Amino acid sequence: MNNRRRIVGVVTSNKMTKTVVVEFTRKFRHPLYRKVVFTSKRVKAHDEIGCQIGDQVQIVESRPLSRDKRWVVEKVVKHEIRTEDSGVDSLKVEE
Repeated sequence: MNNRRRIVGVVTSNKMTKTVVVEFTRKFRHPLYRKVVFTSKRVKAHDEIGCQIGDQVQIVESRPLSRDKRWVVEKVVKHEIRTEDSGVDSLKVEE
């Protein structure tokens, strides 16, 4: 295996062609105040697999593929099982 960075994150958008937006969070202790802090970051990753929103994926850094893309989806760690959304019709109040 090579020494490229690998990060596990969640797909938040797949509306672009062969590109997904992956969000990953990091938990660390603040150096001065000693409080546990959560930070999240969103990156664009190249997707040849066809990931869906909510999937947990592993991304690996690569050469620049475009202005924003520097990551590639390596594998899907966990698929998100989504039920069909009934939409706005279910929110209407019957009189």
